[in-house]
Amino acid sequence: MDWGKMMRQVQKLQSELAKLQEELGNRTTEATAGGGMVKAVVNGRQELVSLEIKPEAVDPEEVELLQDMILAAVNEALRQAREMVAQEMGRLTGGLGIPGLV
Repeated sequence: MDWGKMMRQVQKLQSELAKLQEELGNRTTEATAGGGMVKAVVNGRQELVSLEIKPEAVDPEEVELLQDMILAAVNEALRQAREMVAQEMGRLTGGLGIPGLV
């Protein structure tokens, strides 16, 4: 086994992973709840980057419902972002199953 060649391949993979993580951090996913009344946008770093609430969603008598819709939209957007990251990392690593990468 040529250790030098293997180390170069590992370094190349590390470089590609870093580039992919940076790229994924700039990509977003979005999800809605309440029939589109609440929309959450999340990036690949698992950060909520925007939250839109339609004015007609806000009824002082139903604040609890609005809170539930926000939670649903944010959690779905975060789930989609995790899925996006896992898919891209899986493509790059070729299913190597390297712990801590996905």
